[in-house]
Amino acid sequence: MVMIFLISLLSVILDFGWWSAEGCLELERSALLHLKHNFFNDPHNYLQKWVDHENYSDCCQWERVECNTTTGRVIALHFIALGVGNWQTVASRKRQLRENEKVPALIAFGDSILDTGNNNNLISLAKCNFPPYGKDFIGGKPTGRFSDGKVLTDLLAEGLGIKETVPAYLDPNLQSKDLATGVCFASGGSGLDPLTSSITSAIPISGQLKNFKEYIGKLKGVVGEEGANKVISKSLFLLSAGNNDLGINYSVLRVKKYDISTYTSMLVSWTSTIIKDLYGVGVRKIAIFSTTPVGCLPIFRTLHGGLMRSCADDDNKAAELFNSKLLAEVKNLNSSLPQAKIVYVDFYNPLLYLISNPVKSGFSVSDRSCCSTGTVETAILCNKKTPFTCANVSKFVFWDSVHPSERACRITAAPILQDLKKNFL
Repeated sequence: MVMIFLISLLSVILDFGWWSAEGCLELERSALLHLKHNFFNDPHNYLQKWVDHENYSDCCQWERVECNTTTGRVIALHFIALGVGNWQTVASRKRQLRENEKVPALIAFGDSILDTGNNNNLISLAKCNFPPYGKDFIGGKPTGRFSDGKVLTDLLAEGLGIKETVPAYLDPNLQSKDLATGVCFASGGSGLDPLTSSITSAIPISGQLKNFKEYIGKLKGVVGEEGANKVISKSLFLLSAGNNDLGINYSVLRVKKYDISTYTSMLVSWTSTIIKDLYGVGVRKIAIFSTTPVGCLPIFRTLHGGLMRSCADDDNKAAELFNSKLLAEVKNLNSSLPQAKIVYVDFYNPLLYLISNPVKSGFSVSDRSCCSTGTVETAILCNKKTPFTCANVSKFVFWDSVHPSERACRITAAPILQDLKKNFL
């Protein structure tokens, strides 16, 4: 009865829009705390931020609480696969099973936007398996994710009801049971251009594909050949690349001697080859991410934005050119690869919106990041010895000078999830 009352209370709050100027309504926060302490079985501590503590007073920043980005009020609670008593109805559990049959696993390739820890054991500067990275991840531990918490790979797997987090394929603690629901092959610092990965000492896409073929062999050992073929054909594959090619290789180091039109065409050609390689081993569902608005990342504001640290127009124009060509190629691939469903994911514009309109989404700072000075620090430059790291990352669009915070990723993930569900579920 108390459970019904609390849920009803939350419904009334949501329906009538009771809210104060900013922050979490005390009535909402108290109801959520009561739910946690009296009704939820949370053995893995997924709700670690649901505590009565001044550092976590805003329940909109709690795990699995979704708030309206304009009003800041709670609009939904997400408890898929959490083991929370009888929270989910029988109908919702059946719907989840049907969706999992359509997309049983999520598998990621590419760069640090999706990397969940494959660089941890590499000799590379593109690493982040140390504090303060991971401060808001489960258990507050750094995992090699380029974030204060989860990255898009995790958030999309969570939103699709597949699993809470997606392990890195090269994680030495990877378990066989994880193979059938997806792993991540992405490597921070990698690119479409083989030279980019050489510069950063990351795992090139060719190396990621090699690891994927090894994974298929292991998957067959777990679920059999027929089962493995089914997982590969039905699973959703993510690819994020081009950011480092444009940002590091072309814009900063100026290694390539091509004009930007020629180079972006080369990048798209490499992308097309990757998709065809995946198609050749049975992959049929692919989501290809656009680049970020490279010129508006804090580090490029510092390098190319002048004294005012404005967004670097040339870097953004290069990204827009690549993205427009990528979108056209996605259409071509859908026409030429029978039974394939390939979707272009616009990550550029949702992130640019947050950068341009931070206050509308509850942020205060978008031109620098939380870590240290927020102007150039990323990877090894963002560490526990660097001073000035912010106390409240939820107010920052960026965690480090290149990568969005978990909260920013959650907001940008919402329209992406809608698009993925429309196309693949």
